[in-house]
Amino acid sequence: MTGFTELIAQAFVAACRDELAAPKPGNVHVFADGHRMTADDFFRSAQAAAGPLTQPGAKVGQRILGAVEATRAAVATNTNLGIILLCAPLAVAAEQQTSDLRTALARVLAGLDVEDAALAFRAITLASPGGLGTAERHDVRAPATVSLRAAMAEAAERDRIARQYVTDFADVFVTGAEAFAQARPLGRERATTEVFLAFLAAFPDSHIVRKHGAMKAEEVRRLAAQFRARLPAAPPAQRMDKLLDWDRQLKLADVNPGTSADLTVATLFVAHLHDGLPLRRNSA
Repeated sequence: MTGFTELIAQAFVAACRDELAAPKPGNVHVFADGHRMTADDFFRSAQAAAGPLTQPGAKVGQRILGAVEATRAAVATNTNLGIILLCAPLAVAAEQQTSDLRTALARVLAGLDVEDAALAFRAITLASPGGLGTAERHDVRAPATVSLRAAMAEAAERDRIARQYVTDFADVFVTGAEAFAQARPLGRERATTEVFLAFLAAFPDSHIVRKHGAMKAEEVRRLAAQFRARLPAAPPAQRMDKLLDWDRQLKLADVNPGTSADLTVATLFVAHLHDGLPLRRNSA
């Protein structure tokens, strides 16, 4: 890797590490494994995916497929498909070395083509995420006939990760970034949890919808909003107890807010990119 590429890879691994280091109710973290996966599975996945994800000059679709293949070789399960789908275009945008990362990302997303879609479809099929159904148009098991962005647009109403491809990652750059900025003075672990809860409270988690239906996802969203409103007043020890108690309840019910966790990693990746890269201040 070149020096700049190495910095992008380090930012990606650091984002995954930070996400694992914070309690996230229902999702895997260092305080509690779950859903037949461990925190170590996710960390090894991040290390394996970092190289393909940040391969200089590679297309978004190539990075997605390469990262999924590397993850499967490392842990033999789907730990990070959503993370890869979100972070691949961010990594390409970061190569432009501009402080206006979202504008660079918009250019990357606008330039996606049918080859990107074909490679991403192969990656999604290989990862075989839980709850993956079929689609009338642009099903991932069929040959790609439109650009990756157009295919994501078809799924945007039912999948929050797909939605990022047609909104220039609005959830990451608005909901996630604002929650992170507000909580950052409290420490990175606290900020990570706050970002996760902000996503979980803002909209029904797509992964929960796929596995348990819209009603359960909305129930968890309402609980997250209530939980987030009460947490700031709780002492640190009590706050952790409440987080881990809800975490146990969700995992006993096999409820995993995986989309909110994936969006959290993307938000942290953006933060690490801004913190760690020597970016040009003029994106022109």
